[in-house]
Amino acid sequence: MSFESTDRPSTGMAPTPDEIASLLQVEHLLDQRWPETRIEPSLTRISALLDLLGSPQLSYPSIHIAGTNGKTSVARMVDALVTALHQRTGRTTSPHLQSVVERISIDGKPISPAQYVATYREIEPFVQMIDEQSQNAGGPAMSKFEVLTAMAFAAFADAPVDVAVVEVGMGGRWDATNVINAPVAVITPISKDHVDYLGDDIAGIAGEKAGIIHQAAEGSPDTVAVIARQRPEVMEVLLGQAVRADAAVAREESEFAVLGRQVAVGGQVLQLQGLGGVYSDIYLPLHGEHQAHNAVVALAAVEAFFGAGAQRQLDVEAVRAGFAAATSPGRLERMRSAPTVFIDAAHNPAGAAALAGRWPPSSTSGRWSGWSVCWPTRTSTAFCKRWSRCSTRLW
Repeated sequence: MSFESTDRPSTGMAPTPDEIASLLQVEHLLDQRWPETRIEPSLTRISALLDLLGSPQLSYPSIHIAGTNGKTSVARMVDALVTALHQRTGRTTSPHLQSVVERISIDGKPISPAQYVATYREIEPFVQMIDEQSQNAGGPAMSKFEVLTAMAFAAFADAPVDVAVVEVGMGGRWDATNVINAPVAVITPISKDHVDYLGDDIAGIAGEKAGIIHQAAEGSPDTVAVIARQRPEVMEVLLGQAVRADAAVAREESEFAVLGRQVAVGGQVLQLQGLGGVYSDIYLPLHGEHQAHNAVVALAAVEAFFGAGAQRQLDVEAVRAGFAAATSPGRLERMRSAPTVFIDAAHNPAGAAALAGRWPPSSTSGRWSGWSVCWPTRTSTAFCKRWSRCSTRLW
């Protein structure tokens, strides 16, 4: 069984064997660095590298997205909406499903292996300079994620893009992405995840993720914090950071909301209350109530970015076109029909609850077997307990 990626490189052409070999060589070099799952409370290395590169991340505005669940889906919807509004986008998300090039997209498509390798080679001498400086001072070399983040920012500047859609890797405050010019900071639902790195205290986790809400630069409009539904103790932390940053706040179920949803063939039809009014007859080709909530968060983020509000909507037809074009591979994605096979990237108890809530898909019936691949931890045990409630058998 072959699982084909729904994304294609921006060139639309298949890579040559030499290009694939070069890509694998770069992947091998990056894999020698310390892993993405490790957090060090410092932005010194990534900031120094970007300074050497001419601060590419400041050459375009960004929409910054943190949270526990839904970050990638929201990022992809934001990308689709901004594209439908005739702006050129760059998007960086993590992790990838099949190929590392998926992490850097321009105009909604991953860059080609050749572009990926060229971007790495362009910044490689500067990465080596920062490695040497840091190690001479007793610190570590740059991490894999730091280098990947710098590659994305450089590729966006080279394109160039009008808007960057940037997903946090892990946490927020000390994440390598937290060096950008982001007039809109988005916080998706927060729950416990990566507790070995972020801690087991939900308020503490929220504090780390709230770190992407910054005070606007002098002379710039206020930063807008777009906040999805949250537990009360989480919302308190997020609002506290927004106050300290003098940021405007848009909260789901206060300033924007899902007004209605109906299951449809291949997805659902939504009615959304945005910051600027009601958007009706929105077809979203993704399954699940949680994707409806991701959609309204994405809508509010794009409205905030373009200054919509106070009864001034975005172009409704463009919004419909954007959502209709949205994809989120690996999120209850149907891979084959006989037998029916779905895959989903849920990886924590909150994700399992969302998956169970939309299972089985309305277009299917019968007995189901589930396969879960995860490390044997307390979190994975909770995940499997929730997932087992909607499967006849679970492996």
